[in-house]
Amino acid sequence: MWLFGRNGPSGFSSSSTAEEVTQGIDGTGLTAIVTGASSGIGAETARVLALRGVRVVMAVRNISNGNTVKEAIVKEIPSAKIDVIELDLSSMAAVRKFASEFDALNIPLNILINNAGVMATPFSLSQDGWELQFATNYIGHFLLTNLLLEKMKSTSGSSGIEGRIVILSSEGHKMTYWDGIRFNKINNPAEYRSYLAYGQSKLANILHANELARRLKEEGANITVNSLHPGVIMTNLFRYQNSFVNAAFGTIARFVTKTVPQGAATTCYVAMNPEVKGVTGKYFNNSNICTPSSKALDQELAKKLWDFSMNITQA
Repeated sequence: MWLFGRNGPSGFSSSSTAEEVTQGIDGTGLTAIVTGASSGIGAETARVLALRGVRVVMAVRNISNGNTVKEAIVKEIPSAKIDVIELDLSSMAAVRKFASEFDALNIPLNILINNAGVMATPFSLSQDGWELQFATNYIGHFLLTNLLLEKMKSTSGSSGIEGRIVILSSEGHKMTYWDGIRFNKINNPAEYRSYLAYGQSKLANILHANELARRLKEEGANITVNSLHPGVIMTNLFRYQNSFVNAAFGTIARFVTKTVPQGAATTCYVAMNPEVKGVTGKYFNNSNICTPSSKALDQELAKKLWDFSMNITQA
């Protein structure tokens, strides 16, 4: 880990910002989708990509909030090219609707950033009957990625520019149920533990990235897939915590958390920095390659989760 501003091999650290890790990079002609771009590090990611010339499609649950962020970006960057499309990741029908609306734009897709998420929610089921954190953080993004994959392949094939899929996970993936992914107990309220279920969804994100990276490399596609931990940032991700937890965390926050610009740095680094060209199936933290948990590196678990997810999303 490269804490307290100490640079890692990439030359960047926990204190680096999204603007710093993309300094001098020209993204003109590129198109990116950023999920959860209406607040927090998603909004900052969209802003910095737009600043570098990338056309950004903001995939947001709340259109009003998305348009407010878009207006702020365009006010700061008059040349920014921004689209706002509704996306509710907890609904597979809504994910399919988003993919259809994006396809109707008839534009290329170079970068997909699976950023949106919820954390430690009270137990509830999605519209499709899956535990909400697993549905929103993982299943929705798994389906979205698969629906957009052919567009990314055609874009990278015709342009010769490497496509990049960036999947946000968390160090929280290390704090999950003892068996990692509870395939037969995901929707069991009796054994639900909000933070362990969050860790399960974040572990699934890394396993997804690793397995997709393996498959794309095997078929020779010019697309990389990597996962990352953005850091601990006080955003509305903490909205489900009680007041005591938030008050206690707030007291020490200035010692252990990142600012939003710092929180968006690793995402922007993996999405745009030329140092990451050709790097795939890796896990990043503080804009440097790191080692995730042993469960996250379990290839058999990744394959099992892939098959499980394909069955869910094709139903």
